[in-house]
Amino acid sequence: MARLIGPDFIGIQTKDLDAARRFYQDVVGLTPSAKAPPGAVVFETQPIPFAVRTPIEDLDDTQKLGVGIALWFGCDDADELHAHLCEHNVRIAFPPKDGPFGRYFAFVDPFGYTITAHTVSA
Repeated sequence: MARLIGPDFIGIQTKDLDAARRFYQDVVGLTPSAKAPPGAVVFETQPIPFAVRTPIEDLDDTQKLGVGIALWFGCDDADELHAHLCEHNVRIAFPPKDGPFGRYFAFVDPFGYTITAHTVSA
């Protein structure tokens, strides 16, 4: 029987692709990939690629984007990233704390998606 193997690509939809690229590149620090399909910006994240793309659904028809989905990103220092995002007036969903996967916190991107960042070993 065919089966799922595991996550291979993560993408979120936004009406303002340029603003999303600027936020994730300039504020969060992700590097855009040289290759991306039309209407998308793919970032060089490991081990799973992350992208922002133009909507394939009517985003005006949703109350909260991403409700029920948990997006966790590994980072080298959750406390330092939290401080950096605070300096850039990024809305913080909850401050850094210790959890089952190490130190973590969550922020809300300009489009309403909640992203959790946690410290991972390199």
